[in-house]
Amino acid sequence: MKSKVAEPAEKGAEGSPQKKGIKRRSKVPGVMITQYIEELPEGKTTPDFTRKPIALTIQEGKLAIFKAIVTGDPTPKVTWNRANGEINDPEKFQSKYDSVTNEHTLEMPKVTGDEADTYKCYATNEYGKAVCTVILNVIEVGFKKKKAMEASQAAPGTDPTELRKMLRKGRKKEEKKEGDIDENVWDILLSADKKDYESICTEYGITDFRGMLKKLQEMKREREEEQAEFIENLSNLKPIKVKSEDLAEFELDMELKDPTSQIFLYKDGVMIPYSKDVEMEMKHSLKQVGKKYVFQVKNLSPEDAGLYQLDVEGVNIFSTDFKVPPVEFLVKIQEVKAEEREDALFECVLSLPLNEIGWSLKNTPLESGEKYEIRASEDKLIHRLLVKDCMPVDAGIYTAIAGIKSCSAWLIVEEPGVHFSAGLEDCKVVIGEPAELVCKLSSAEAKGVWSRDGTEIQSSDGLTISQDGAYHKLKIHKVSEEFAGKYRFEADGRKTEAVIVVEDPPRFDPEELKVFATPTVIKCGHRAQFKIPYVGREPVKVQWYKEGEELVPDTSLRIEIEPGYTRLMFNSKLQRKDSGEIKVKFKNEFGTVEAFTQLVVLDKPTPPMGPLEVIEASSSAVEFKWRPPKDAGGAPISNYIMERQQVGRNTWKKIGQIPGDAHYKDTDVDHGKRYCYRIRAVTSEGTSDLMETEDIQAGTKAYPGPPSVPKVVSAFKDCINLSWSPPANTGGTNIIGYNLEKRKKGSNLWGPVNPVDDPIKAKTFGVKDVIEGLQYEFRVSAVNFSGAGEPSSPSEFITARDPKKPPGKIVDLKVTDSTYNTLCLSWGKPKEEKGVHDEAKAYFVEVRPAENTEWDRCNTNAIIMSTFTVKGLKSMAMYWVRVIAVNEGGEGEPRELDNYILAMPPPVRPRFTDNKIKSFMVVRAGNSTRFNINFEASPWPDVIWLKDGIPVSKRVTISNAPGASQILIPSAERSDTGVYSIIVKNIVGQDTFSVEIRVTDEPKPAGPVELDTNVPGTVTVSWTASPDEKRDDRLHYMVTKRDSNKRSWHTVADRIFNNRHTVCNILPGREYQFRVYSKNDMGLSEPSESQKWFIPEKKEKFKLQMPESKTCTLDRPPKFLVPLKMHAAPEGYECYMSCAVRGDPTPHVTWYRDNVSLNTNTNYYISNTCGVCSLLILRVGPKDTGEYKVVAESPLGQAECSTTLTVRE
Repeated sequence: MKSKVAEPAEKGAEGSPQKKGIKRRSKVPGVMITQYIEELPEGKTTPDFTRKPIALTIQEGKLAIFKAIVTGDPTPKVTWNRANGEINDPEKFQSKYDSVTNEHTLEMPKVTGDEADTYKCYATNEYGKAVCTVILNVIEVGFKKKKAMEASQAAPGTDPTELRKMLRKGRKKEEKKEGDIDENVWDILLSADKKDYESICTEYGITDFRGMLKKLQEMKREREEEQAEFIENLSNLKPIKVKSEDLAEFELDMELKDPTSQIFLYKDGVMIPYSKDVEMEMKHSLKQVGKKYVFQVKNLSPEDAGLYQLDVEGVNIFSTDFKVPPVEFLVKIQEVKAEEREDALFECVLSLPLNEIGWSLKNTPLESGEKYEIRASEDKLIHRLLVKDCMPVDAGIYTAIAGIKSCSAWLIVEEPGVHFSAGLEDCKVVIGEPAELVCKLSSAEAKGVWSRDGTEIQSSDGLTISQDGAYHKLKIHKVSEEFAGKYRFEADGRKTEAVIVVEDPPRFDPEELKVFATPTVIKCGHRAQFKIPYVGREPVKVQWYKEGEELVPDTSLRIEIEPGYTRLMFNSKLQRKDSGEIKVKFKNEFGTVEAFTQLVVLDKPTPPMGPLEVIEASSSAVEFKWRPPKDAGGAPISNYIMERQQVGRNTWKKIGQIPGDAHYKDTDVDHGKRYCYRIRAVTSEGTSDLMETEDIQAGTKAYPGPPSVPKVVSAFKDCINLSWSPPANTGGTNIIGYNLEKRKKGSNLWGPVNPVDDPIKAKTFGVKDVIEGLQYEFRVSAVNFSGAGEPSSPSEFITARDPKKPPGKIVDLKVTDSTYNTLCLSWGKPKEEKGVHDEAKAYFVEVRPAENTEWDRCNTNAIIMSTFTVKGLKSMAMYWVRVIAVNEGGEGEPRELDNYILAMPPPVRPRFTDNKIKSFMVVRAGNSTRFNINFEASPWPDVIWLKDGIPVSKRVTISNAPGASQILIPSAERSDTGVYSIIVKNIVGQDTFSVEIRVTDEPKPAGPVELDTNVPGTVTVSWTASPDEKRDDRLHYMVTKRDSNKRSWHTVADRIFNNRHTVCNILPGREYQFRVYSKNDMGLSEPSESQKWFIPEKKEKFKLQMPESKTCTLDRPPKFLVPLKMHAAPEGYECYMSCAVRGDPTPHVTWYRDNVSLNTNTNYYISNTCGVCSLLILRVGPKDTGEYKVVAESPLGQAECSTTLTVRE
């Protein structure tokens, strides 16, 4: 949306008044563009930001950097400004431009609290300007010079010498001179090992090594002094390293003096947040185990490179430089199969030379040693891992890690001959239960023999031996002691063993255990005993516990332990305190088992408990509550026995029994007298001791507090209706009524509304003694048995007149914005009609879900604004909305929207947001692959994945998230090759994208190579097709040769889609050898070599014969010896056409496609060598389809040859 505006004449980026122009918003949020002219010249653009500065929150003393990238033609000029102050000081503000990255930066080397401000970045050219705003927040730590000055002014008696010492701490460092070492490099050196000093100095160009060491020692002492304030011990500093493709970490051992000290993490001087829970999805996290701290960076990307610093309370503890080389795996490591005791070799090729890369097995780092040998080629591009003397335990997934990239492959260790895929496993079995031993052989035809303790066994009663393919099983139906022992299975000279251990742990009969668990209930003074049978191999240790404390036999209890059962007997008379949990524990060599029950001893209850809660203490009644006994003795309380004594008398009056509620109201009281009560609790087990209450006075003069301010319910010319709430303090008695008073506006006298001796019983009242047109205020006081209390605060003035008319319907109700959870509304005030509708004073907003019939009010208090945001909606739910206007006359008629509203943002047609999406992927068979794609759509769309036009199979995992979708093929197979399409659709529309995923593997080599010659000086190389040729339509061949003179291999032909090729320029007297490679998207196969080919030179005796002089001419017209062949090539691949022509003089050859000459077209590579004419199309596309023709011309004539190229999708 554009609008023609004139900006205020404030100073712009250059300090001059801003120009008039057309304002518009950039696609980048937060960027405003001003275009100076109506129409831009062709090819010219206004400035804009492709990357705007990001707000920073940074600790003072660190380096603050704002970065921006701008576009525009002509190239814009970038300037910086701040809201409060100037940026002219070159020591504090440095504006730079990097021509490599096109980044404009504003750097503040030593940021302080004074630099905290709002900054603006301007990009201007002759056609317009772009501006964006960014905020810098500075965390202040340590001592401030400014604060010291303020302190000196506040305390004039401060010693000037001390003040200078304090100020000296904040003095700025001298300006950096040429040749000085950057501060970040010192941070790296302070945290590095001595063995790394030389490499760091070389990397950062430090030549004065001795001077560096001297200064480094001084800085280490200073840092140790700073760290000593917070750190008790610091050791094992390990620099940041990549652990896997998605994780890097650095660690250290640190003991803090104060465990509550704050730990900060910085990257390139900018504070970064981190989580202390490594399971959370935050990018940075801290894991602490004892004194070890491990900091992790997840989801690695090239942007994570930089200097990481760890600070404790503002003191630097550790710095480490994380470098991410832009390296890729040109050739990844492949699956390796090796027989037992053989060596296995993994090899990969990098795009950039690296001195070393990381190797791991099952996420465990590997190092060179007796088991592994890690080496690299001289050019540091080829890296190898040799696994020596392979054993079955060495099998697994090996990973190579270079930078933040990694690749993995399996090592499969095969045992020669028949071997066990899975051996026997030891098992422990309880007597009477079944047991089974299972093993698996590599061959289903192999047979074997079972033995126990060296004696061969066969199937018999209680024991079954069976074979199911490669699985061999031995099953014992019901284990007894005789089946214990060592079992062995032997097949083809190999064996596997396992031990069956027969256990007999203590056990209970379920019915007996159920009886034991039933609580034992006895009366106080009686005895109790517990008995439980058990089975299990002796000796069995039996222990009895009560409330977790082991019982020891003495005079009060006895424990019997007999074969098969145990008994606990209490010899003494039990009391209520003996109640509790009884546990018996059995233990033998095979295990432990426990059983639980309850002992309940019934007794009389304990006394009731205070303090009393006095409900009423009036002249006519005393009402109070108390708390029941702490222990009812195991039986419910049936009633209470109560006695009363009037204070001053010696006798107690029996009131009798009252129900079991701890509450009593005594109406037989005299006003002003004090009473004391005795209370006993009664259960079926007896009566408790008594509880004597404190004194309670009947009829104490305690007045109530003031009620709430009276509220006007309605007003008329002859009546005003009021309401109020009772007082919070009732004075200890019930409220018996209220007294209401009124006062005219301008008067000082309050007059009663009701007679004083006739209080108002209700909390509402209509005042009729009013005069029309006068204003009144009201107050109310509460009355209890003691009398009237303090009056309330006065009400607002109200005019005695008939009420206003309710307002009419609002106008222009509309929705201004919406999300999945909110809805923004706006409307206009209703029209006033005299006598019909009065002015609206406020509004209520109501919503109703489509499935409900009741309206819900969104605002409890009426709002005076004509806009409102409804919150808390359910996503994609349908709602009806209405707004009601209100005034003193009540609510008007509601105004509803014409249609229901969906809780969703404005509709957006689905579209894919990734700028560069791969449309073709090659995956190695057996590897997992995933494809991610981002999109935007509203409402939330349906996402459908198809493979070759049908839904993907269940083995493909689909993961959907808001704005993104992913497919994962866990272990790719060749059958997974196909075109995968994603359809994203909603009610607005749909969008589709397709990606071709090709699953393949390294090709198998071609068959035997044969050589033949038909034309002198040529050799025809033919070979048997590779076994992969039928299932891989992109497989082709490459031929290389080596002769006895050069002794090096050279490629003579590539992209060959048949099984033969003729090699020219074969000279006699030389020995030739040829190799044929199979090639596909994954790379080369192993070569297939030919026999050596040799054509001897014929040396004959030289005879000179003078020929007769004859006129001889070799002229001949052009003629094609080998015509062009038909070609059908896959899209995106190379296509090679060739033919052979002869003629003397040498004819001129021209290539045509659809009768258009191609000789000057740079998209085609055309050559003519010794009459062999060839044309190479590097990447075939649909536009290359057509008829190709070769025309050979000479003075003696012309010859043509043509073919057709078809491009397959």
